[in-house]
Amino acid sequence: MEKSSLTALAREQLQMAKHAASGRSSDTVYGGHEHVLRQTVIAIMAGRELSEHENPGEATVHVLLGRVRLNGDGHSWEGSPGDLLIIPPARHSLEALEDSAVLLTVAKTGT
Repeated sequence: MEKSSLTALAREQLQMAKHAASGRSSDTVYGGHEHVLRQTVIAIMAGRELSEHENPGEATVHVLLGRVRLNGDGHSWEGSPGDLLIIPPARHSLEALEDSAVLLTVAKTGT
């Protein structure tokens, strides 16, 4: 069994994002390419985004710190700490309204 502090990981990734040219940083905390389930802490500085991309499978975003906006399928949803956003099965983007950290959970449905 392993244990991780998502709060500590979120803070660490925010520090790294502050110094990254992209204004983003991430670290996979569980799973990976060889697993169906993958969980990644992603930090995004205010005003930056993960540009529009395909959804690789069933996915959610759990907001750990800050505020974000998920855009997809002609709709947008805002999330604050504790909110769980269901990612639509379509192209989508995620923008940071404040310095933010999220836990992205993906269950790949294809090969």
